[in-house]
Amino acid sequence: MLSLYNGPLNVAEILKEWYEQEAKSNYGAYISFVGTVRSENSIDGLSFDIYEPILQSWFEAWQAKAKERGAIIKMAHARGDVMLHESSYISAVFSPKRRVALDLIDEFVEDFKASAPIWKYDLRSGDRVYALDRSTAIKGSGLLS
Repeated sequence: MLSLYNGPLNVAEILKEWYEQEAKSNYGAYISFVGTVRSENSIDGLSFDIYEPILQSWFEAWQAKAKERGAIIKMAHARGDVMLHESSYISAVFSPKRRVALDLIDEFVEDFKASAPIWKYDLRSGDRVYALDRSTAIKGSGLLS
């Protein structure tokens, strides 16, 4: 399940919804990761643009990897502006075994940072500035790839 929201994520509501969706499953582990906007470089917040077709394909590939291990992955991300100390990203793994969930959440979050087609902008005094120094080029993208 991939969910995109306009603005900051309601962490408690999303995690509760996911837990309730899987409450009657036979998963023994539920591990979540919540990303929040932290204060750095004098920003007021972050803003996000998402290329949804590529993100959906990337996420579906991860769902297939998780299924091979008997698990499922859920993810939520914000579009647009998210201010300091608000959440822009949540992911979770449900699996029969703790080790599978621990390994998958780590692999998923690291690949998300490196590969997801989401562009980050700093918000400073009402301006939206591309965060080049904290962005990662997506493998195979760009004119010279």
